[in-house]
Amino acid sequence: MTDRLSDKAAAKQELLRKLQARPGADDPAVIARAAERKAIAEARVARAAEKAAAEERARIETAAREAAEQAEREREAERAEQERIDREAALEEAKKRARDERYAARKAAKR
Repeated sequence: MTDRLSDKAAAKQELLRKLQARPGADDPAVIARAAERKAIAEARVARAAEKAAAEERARIETAAREAAEQAEREREAERAEQERIDREAALEEAKKRARDERYAARKAAKR
């Protein structure tokens, strides 16, 4: 039983010794590690901000490209509609000329 108690006391003393041997907050190594962690955190924030800005630029470029494509499709649709209207007008004009020629031919045949 005394062996267990002495082992327990020795382990407790060893743990206390380790904790007391730990460097304090004013130790240069601790300060350097804290500064390094702070620099890493700041770099992480900067990368996140840069990534967000890049994503925003990509969204803006995509929206602009889609708007330009939509405008081009609308212009193409208007051009196609105008061509269709012009073809119909030309067809109607050709039909009218043919009808007028037939009418003139009938009139000439009656004389």
